Amino acid sequence: MSSDTTELLRRLGLRAPRDALEALLVHSTKSRHSPTQFVEALVELELRERELRSLQSRTKHATLGSFVALDRFDWNHPRQIPRDLYEKLLDLEFLDPGHNVILRGPSGVGKTTLAKNLALRALEKGHTVRFSTLSDMLADLLKQESLPAVERRMRCYTAPDLLILDEIGYLPCDSRSADLLYNIISKRHEKRSTLVTTNLPFKQWSTVFPGAASVVALVDRFAEHCHVLDIDADSWRQKTKPDPKPRKR
Repeated sequence: MSSDTTELLRRLGLRAPRDALEALLVHSTKSRHSPTQFVEALVELELRERELRSLQSRTKHATLGSFVALDRFDWNHPRQIPRDLYEKLLDLEFLDPGHNVILRGPSGVGKTTLAKNLALRALEKGHTVRFSTLSDMLADLLKQESLPAVERRMRCYTAPDLLILDEIGYLPCDSRSADLLYNIISKRHEKRSTLVTTNLPFKQWSTVFPGAASVVALVDRFAEHCHVLDIDADSWRQKTKPDPKPRKR
């Protein structure tokens, strides 16, 4: 493929790599493809490239960070875990009606790992995702210097198809933080899905936001269409923590 042809394709908006385009031309020439067959192959190549770039962009904005792959998750470690329900959620059917998910259990039992793997599945299927700890999201919103700035920044959390809020219940929050979370959940209610990981049952969420008037309404909206996955297990991190070396005498 000549540099002139490549440049023309770039001007048309083609994003496939040059080496891939040249390989396609060589293959089509050797196989004596018709012009129609070549164009079809070219379109397929470009679609794959755009899907890859879209996935890379959405993954970057999802801010998942590193995590253990699902095939390395030890399903035999928990005393109780609704594996069938989790695997059903991997079909992502809960996203269309905007249903929510809660992963609930003690610290260190794999809630974040399961949440991030569900997020990865959503990204692979073309959905937008945002992952954040509750404390990081609230800090991000509270540092905004004006109400319009808060509203603009809030779109990062209200717009994605799947919002994951990690670690609700580990740090107390004030009433303003409760109101921000309530606004996000309300804007997403029955439109987009929110997944929460927590160590607390709903009735104890008031301990996270002491004195906040919006907590009851917040729980009511979030729990209305919610898949609950309760995990009963000892901390996996404590299980895999190496024994301390004995002191020398």
